Amino acid sequence: MNIIKKHPVNNLGYNFIDKKFIPAGKDEYHLRYKHNKTGIEYRKLSAHDIEALIKNRNTSDDWNKILVSEKFNAELVRNCKFNGLVRIGKLEPYYLEFHNLRMPVGLYNSTIISSDIGNNVCIDNVTYLSHYIIGNEVMIANVNELATTDIAKFGNGILKDGEDEKTRVWMELCNEAGGRSVIPFNGMLAGDAWLWSKYRDDEELMRKFKEFTDDRYGKLRGYYGKIGDRTVIKNCKIIKDVWVGTDAYFKGANKLKNITVNSDENRTSQIGEGCELVNGIVGYGCRVFYGVKAVRFVLSSHSQLKYGARLINSFLGNNSTISCCEVLNSLIFPAHEQHHNNSFLCAAVVMGQSNMAAGATIGSNHNSRAADGEIVAGRGFWPGLCVSLKHNSKFASFTIIAKSDFPAELNIPIPFCLVSNDVANDKLVVMPGYWFMYNMYALARNEWKYITRDKRTEKIQRIEYDYLAPDTINELFDALKILEKLKCNAEGTAIISNWENTHRKTELHKVPQAILIFKELIRYYGTIQLLNHINQNKVKDFNALKKSLSAKIQRSEWLNIGGQLVQKTEVEKLKRDVKSGKIKNWVELHNFYRQQGTAYDTYKLNHAYTSLLEICGITPKQFTPALFKQMLQQAADTKEWMCKSIFDSRAKDYNSPFRKMVYDTNEEMNKVLGRLEDNSFIQQQLADLDDLKKTVKAVIKKMK
Repeated sequence: MNIIKKHPVNNLGYNFIDKKFIPAGKDEYHLRYKHNKTGIEYRKLSAHDIEALIKNRNTSDDWNKILVSEKFNAELVRNCKFNGLVRIGKLEPYYLEFHNLRMPVGLYNSTIISSDIGNNVCIDNVTYLSHYIIGNEVMIANVNELATTDIAKFGNGILKDGEDEKTRVWMELCNEAGGRSVIPFNGMLAGDAWLWSKYRDDEELMRKFKEFTDDRYGKLRGYYGKIGDRTVIKNCKIIKDVWVGTDAYFKGANKLKNITVNSDENRTSQIGEGCELVNGIVGYGCRVFYGVKAVRFVLSSHSQLKYGARLINSFLGNNSTISCCEVLNSLIFPAHEQHHNNSFLCAAVVMGQSNMAAGATIGSNHNSRAADGEIVAGRGFWPGLCVSLKHNSKFASFTIIAKSDFPAELNIPIPFCLVSNDVANDKLVVMPGYWFMYNMYALARNEWKYITRDKRTEKIQRIEYDYLAPDTINELFDALKILEKLKCNAEGTAIISNWENTHRKTELHKVPQAILIFKELIRYYGTIQLLNHINQNKVKDFNALKKSLSAKIQRSEWLNIGGQLVQKTEVEKLKRDVKSGKIKNWVELHNFYRQQGTAYDTYKLNHAYTSLLEICGITPKQFTPALFKQMLQQAADTKEWMCKSIFDSRAKDYNSPFRKMVYDTNEEMNKVLGRLEDNSFIQQQLADLDDLKKTVKAVIKKMK
């Protein structure tokens, strides 16, 4: 039975907060007064104002409870019902226009309960508007319900006074069984979500993270919803317990409940037709359009959900796009692309710069007795068409997976691999170094693309997009330990076990080529980082270079913390500082990210130097000017090989007869595709090669 409570009609608009939850010496409006920062000075209605309002078919339970600014125009308020304390800014005889929506300033055909309304606002046909603070020049038309409750949390997973812990909203990341759940909060970063979901065995750390979140907001009841300046809301059904920044745009949404939508004049957010968002956070500069369903989620800044996408119990990192498909219980780092209607991602940690093809079902079933499986994929993860993967599986960075239904769990520890399921011969086939042998154009272009698409204006976490970085270099060292122990046949193929949870064999192809490429890449990485250091710091000669380098010879371990690479020792120190109370809140933890980002170039340089020494099998004393000059020339040669590979891998698209057959002439193909020689990315790579050669030549001269 529905429980319908009856109250005296003259109480409508009052007693928003139960008296037992109002702090001593305060009233039910104390938080409203605190958060209304318009600076408007209010007065009571004059007799002339009241007369005009009544004439225009407005009603109020108490005209003394309506306060207005000095420039209030009663003629611009028509057919409205007012209850409780309502405060209204100036209303002037203008109309506002936004995207061909033209509305006269004023309040029309609406029920308005205990709300603050800013200057020159347009409100028309809002059936129920309750307990909101509305900014200046806001436009609201045709909304069924725009209301706030006294326990509104605006998407933050906190509790208000008197609420039971059972009612708290958690995000069940990485695992459907909930064992890695985190509490969402406005401002949550991918690094926060990873730290919180990863270290579950550290109970004190988990307790501190929960305290950080609860202390961030407090437990007071009675926060009003807020709609920032110049926000436009039209043709929406239910907007409940929503906090909206400035310059946002809502059109045709079905239901927005318990969410924060971050938006400002430079990073506008939009929510479009048919969308339903419940219990979540929308970051700055986001776009949510066309039938999206999102529940218990965090959508980081400058990301998009489109075309019926479903995002449930998931965190989506910055500068990402999900269209048409379903994502459940996943933690996704920045720069993720998933565009196709029939792709599915479940119970996974995907560490950024990832792309999921049509038909990919990542986490398609569980190989245990419960829905508790997980997938962990390093950055650059690329499952191809109709790939089906099973829980649990784990992949090193830049793993590309060929179309197939993989029958069992996988553990691929080598980066830059192509993984294939050879059904005809019943074997798993892995090609280490595939990207560098056959798809260099895509690898290099993706790095450039991610950098140019990073629209963040506040870069708290320094995201690494280079495919050669401390994490992947360490994986290459680990890969070499594996590959160099293998016995290969004449074709360079070796057999390995324990990479797939079956009894069939796993073949590694082109092992000798991969070993040579991996060693060359490590040398290239180390040399290029030293070269950058020389240029940026104007190092005069080799002695000055040696003095500027760390005396440490131990290569450091690194972790991918939400797309930011951090040394493992620093992460361990962070955990200790959180537990000891040295780091007291999320703001201070975010300062750790900033500090690590500032120090990253130095740490990366040290890692590059130790990597170079290790791959060359030398000590710092054996690192001589002559050897370094040789390394510099080798780096230029490696870059030249990369540029050629970039060109050749793209040229295949122009030379394949099956690509060319749809064009009658080369001229037609060039008009459609653009001339290969004019490809701007290839031209940029060639220009970078020329610059590198010149720099190498200049540095060689002064390395004495």
